[in-house]
Amino acid sequence: MSVRARARLRAEPDGRGGSALPVLESDGPLALRRTRSPRPAYARVTVVGAMSAPLNGDHLAVEAQVADGARLTVDAAAATVALPGPRADADPSTYTVDLTVGEGAVLHWLPEQLVSASGSRLHQITRVRLAPTARLLLREEQILGRHDEPTGALTTRLTVHRAGRPLLDQQLAYGPGAPGGWDGPAVLAGHRAVGQLLLADPAFEEGPPPSRLLGPTAALTPLAGPAVLVTAVAPDARLLRGLLDDATRELLDGLKEDHP
Repeated sequence: MSVRARARLRAEPDGRGGSALPVLESDGPLALRRTRSPRPAYARVTVVGAMSAPLNGDHLAVEAQVADGARLTVDAAAATVALPGPRADADPSTYTVDLTVGEGAVLHWLPEQLVSASGSRLHQITRVRLAPTARLLLREEQILGRHDEPTGALTTRLTVHRAGRPLLDQQLAYGPGAPGGWDGPAVLAGHRAVGQLLLADPAFEEGPPPSRLLGPTAALTPLAGPAVLVTAVAPDARLLRGLLDDATRELLDGLKEDHP
């Protein structure tokens, strides 16, 4: 039997210079835990997997709202592993994330890696709506197959709107059924770890950093708006995280705004 689950959270200013979590609703395998933030102004939520999911046929969703002036960090306790499940005829699973960030609000969305196990079929969709003065740091990482196994079928789509206008719409596909060449020398070139880092900040209105390489397998691209996108590939999850962490530090060090 497939699983359908939707978890919800909302952060609001608490009136004392911090942020509160008036809505924190877990569901099924999506367990949300209020965790201690290293900075008092930020609420922090950690996603804990309460069971193996998603399996083929499952439908999972997370909704997060950051109200005007609130600050929120969302991370995860462990990687998410997409698995084939017991039914060979099951439909692909879906994992949908909807994020809304209000005026003057800050969201750091920093989940752990998504692992596409052999035989799994997953559509991951992340939709973001930003107010004009919202700030966002978002990281997504895909690991194509567990150790010494081929990848499953994975499609990811990331769409971001700022002030109602499109900022980014990116779709990626890997594994069985993906367009030819996805693992060729012009795309992954044998790498099995893929990541994206998006930083949107009104400070970039004055001019985002220029396009450039961040080493042999990572690149920074300014978007048509106050945002930059870092894309990277690596042989494994550890090296990929190192590339994205280095890019995060470099970008945040260049901003005067208050980021954690």
